[in-house]
Amino acid sequence: MERQRLARLLLAALLPSLAVTAYAQEKTEPADAAKPAAEAAKPAAKTAKSSKKSAPAAREAAGSSALKTVIAGSWRDPKNVARDGYRHPLETLTFFGLRPDQTVVEITPGGGWYSEILAPYLADKGRYVAAVVDPDTQTQDGSRKYYAKAKTSLEQKFAASPAQYGKVAIAAYDAYKPAFGTADSADLVLTFRNVHNWRSAGQAEVMFKGFYEVLKPGGVLGVVEHRAKTDVPADDKSGYVGTAQVIALAEAAGFRLDGKSEINANPRDTKDYPNGVWTLPPVNKHDAADDAKYQAIGESDRMTLRFRKPR
Repeated sequence: MERQRLARLLLAALLPSLAVTAYAQEKTEPADAAKPAAEAAKPAAKTAKSSKKSAPAAREAAGSSALKTVIAGSWRDPKNVARDGYRHPLETLTFFGLRPDQTVVEITPGGGWYSEILAPYLADKGRYVAAVVDPDTQTQDGSRKYYAKAKTSLEQKFAASPAQYGKVAIAAYDAYKPAFGTADSADLVLTFRNVHNWRSAGQAEVMFKGFYEVLKPGGVLGVVEHRAKTDVPADDKSGYVGTAQVIALAEAAGFRLDGKSEINANPRDTKDYPNGVWTLPPVNKHDAADDAKYQAIGESDRMTLRFRKPR
């Protein structure tokens, strides 16, 4: 009997302690169980953020792949392909921010060197505009014939390959009152080795204003130009222009400098030739005896500048 009485007393003493322990476990176990779930949610949140960040990178990679494919296109003139090593089209267009869904205006494409790349690249989702001088706006007969021939030659090139150039738009403009399309309509304006011509003709200021007007706010102007050692006079005949001079033209029109690149630099170019930049390839205006020397130099040293129209 005594043993039973002692057991009952011991059990009575232990019950409150057991109840407290059970209550404490009941309160803490849900929090402990939720903790791993919360920890598991953190990687998921990071993954979601990472996916958002990687989307633009994925689009950029896809655009770069498509651009590489176009640059390797079989329709390109072999003579033009041979100049890729001097003109670096992939790196240059990537620096300018080219995307396949843009409206791109190229100013005076010449024989269509960049047209062979830009037109097919933009054909599906974007728009390529080749802006050429309107021959009818020229007052001198020689200039009128020159620009008429250039325009006709480019039109024939496009017409001969509709698969690549079937969606190209040609915009003829007045070099003294240039308009390249509806205001605020272009994403990207490109000009390759033209600024020296506009400066010598007294047209540079109005041309840059025209670029500014056609670009959307936030749009980009890409300029590649033969680079002089320093500023040159307006009537300079070397074909080179000072970098500061090009920047000043763009900023006077309202642009801000957004980036510089040495993609198209050539340190072998001494810029002191008897026939200016045209002494070098591809024009090769030099004596046959000097050909090896100038071929070893290669094409000119060029500035590559990216400007942006403020939003």
